[in-house]
Amino acid sequence: MKNIILKPRKEESILRHHPWVFSGAISSLPENIEEGELVKVLSSDGRILGTGHFQIGSIAVRLLEFGDREIGDDFFRKRLASAFLLRQSLGLIREDNTCFRLVHGEGDFLPGLVIDIYGDTAVVQAHSPGMHFERQRIAEALTEMPEARIRNVYYKSETTLPYKARLDPQNDYIIGRFDGNIAIENGLRFNIDWLRGQKTGFFVDQRENRALLEKFAKGRTVLNMFCYTGGFSVYAMRGGALSVDSVDSSAKAASLTDANIELNFPGDTRHKTHATDAFRYLAEMEKDRYDLIILDPPAFAKHRSALKNGLIGYRKLNAKAFEKIKSGGVLFTFSCSQVVTREMFRLAVFTAASQSGRKVRILHQLTQPADHPVDISHPEGEYLKGLVLYVE
Repeated sequence: MKNIILKPRKEESILRHHPWVFSGAISSLPENIEEGELVKVLSSDGRILGTGHFQIGSIAVRLLEFGDREIGDDFFRKRLASAFLLRQSLGLIREDNTCFRLVHGEGDFLPGLVIDIYGDTAVVQAHSPGMHFERQRIAEALTEMPEARIRNVYYKSETTLPYKARLDPQNDYIIGRFDGNIAIENGLRFNIDWLRGQKTGFFVDQRENRALLEKFAKGRTVLNMFCYTGGFSVYAMRGGALSVDSVDSSAKAASLTDANIELNFPGDTRHKTHATDAFRYLAEMEKDRYDLIILDPPAFAKHRSALKNGLIGYRKLNAKAFEKIKSGGVLFTFSCSQVVTREMFRLAVFTAASQSGRKVRILHQLTQPADHPVDISHPEGEYLKGLVLYVE
């Protein structure tokens, strides 16, 4: 195993168990080092700080173990079993809830790896070359956990691996093959398109926020912007909404939303989809039409270079919602941009509220659920933030 040596006094964050080694902290790289291989990271005075996967880029090493601990053949089996035990203890694995996140990267001490479970199918995403090369071992470890009852492992990393790595990953089943695609979340059924859909096919990170929205829906007229699979819409329907409009620029997403509504509420005429631009829909819709609005857009700022424009986007979107929502209405508003901090998002929303001249009160402050844990040494793992606002 090759050694990577750090510059003097660059080990402090690793000693605090932060799992990333940045390229700027490295004194020298060994010859012929290849992306994805396991390396040991040493301080300038020769202390072994940890072991992890090397890759080209700003984050040069993602640490799997700290100190002088070896990574044995049972490494993934043990880490995956620990992750499953946590979800089991959270009460997420039930007959009426068959979809959840099993591995959330650094939050489960497996940096560069995401695994979502849909029934007996695991969808695996690698975000680092090291995890890409370990995909077969990970798949085998998943199916060897008898309590998890996973029969199929689908690998979906074409869009998540660093493009500079030139790995040419192919989305395909590693183990098994599955014809069905319906999973259950809190008793509601959803079509999951892990073959062609965004992320792993479903946004499991909004499960608890959808359940909260259900409690607000009774007797309200609901607008679900950026609906994708219609998760919030389905919960609003079960909560007793008078009507629900779902909006997404993608006709495919609108079709998937219709399918999920029909799956749970066949023939129910309270729901309509609109395949159109969200900003245009907000601008053109009549004022006071809705008294419950959900704003759950895609990440407006995926990188720090886009941060300024992303914050402007959040401000404009929320300002338009404040302008149009009915008095006494409730606004669920979110950001999934990792580079946008909780404070930045709040400021953007508060600025929009101030500009609208409406009286706005915070009812809830939201985040990602417990199956998306944040390693206390890696605060960057907190990416989802949201507010539930009462608008007078």
